[in-house]
Amino acid sequence: MVMHARTGGNIEVMGLMQGKIHGDTMIVMDAFALPVEGTETRVNAQAEGYEYMVSYMTTIQQVGRLENVLGWYHSHPGYGCWLSGIDVDTQMLNQQYQEPFVAIVIDPKRTMSAGRVDIGAFRTYPKDYKPPMDGRDEYQSIPLSKIDDFGVHCNRYYPLEISYFKSTLDAKLLEQLWNKYWTHTLSQSPLIANYDYNTRMTGDLAEKLEQSIGQVDRRGRSFAGPVGFEFGDRPGLQRMRVKPKPTYESLNESMKPTSGPLTPIVHDCTRLTSETSHGMLTETLKNIIFNRTICCPSSSQTTTAQSS
Repeated sequence: MVMHARTGGNIEVMGLMQGKIHGDTMIVMDAFALPVEGTETRVNAQAEGYEYMVSYMTTIQQVGRLENVLGWYHSHPGYGCWLSGIDVDTQMLNQQYQEPFVAIVIDPKRTMSAGRVDIGAFRTYPKDYKPPMDGRDEYQSIPLSKIDDFGVHCNRYYPLEISYFKSTLDAKLLEQLWNKYWTHTLSQSPLIANYDYNTRMTGDLAEKLEQSIGQVDRRGRSFAGPVGFEFGDRPGLQRMRVKPKPTYESLNESMKPTSGPLTPIVHDCTRLTSETSHGMLTETLKNIIFNRTICCPSSSQTTTAQSS
């Protein structure tokens, strides 16, 4: 699914998943791509996609793969794993007529930037169900152009926990692929391959910061020490107030981040900085390993180790 999502570039792609149910767990065993044309903001299966779907399922059962369609997946290149309004309507329709059904979203851009698969699994609530307004603990980084679509529909679905497994055959196949393509993986730089995404995210941060300028409370807060001064009732008169020595709990409470207009920007900036630093660290390690200078103990001359 990740490889299919990466081939789409900035265009959304779509596919189906096969699997089975074990208790309350939906186990995805395989996936196949659909020949559908998407845009940078949406993807829908048309008549050609449905015809391919029926033909594929008929053919694959003839070779002994009896797993039914368990869900669908599509990509969100560069703007996170969540369901848009069209995605929610598609998933609700599938849950109504093909239950059990799950929706998976993959972000190939953030996968390349962070070095780990950015994936989310979702199911929708029933049409008339109102979820409790307790909020979601995990923060999601949403581009400014997608915030409206995300905010309108975020209470119509819920995320699922995801775990991974691989069979012995999968392990052997991955080992063979690694033995063949390890040089390509080692020579690839996430900073160069994903520079357009990093540029867009930096511009998105600038837009968010500019938009929140009018919302920021300009009254600064500063931590006062054990001794503080307060003005008296009459002009020019001051009285000294001795404050109790701050404890660890009070210091920890005072240093907790507040939920203000800059909080999402801080989260986005931290994530982008972490991903960029990870890419820079990777390139630095490659340079140290393959282009390092080795000093000979018996001679003042140095030799440079070249990568084979």
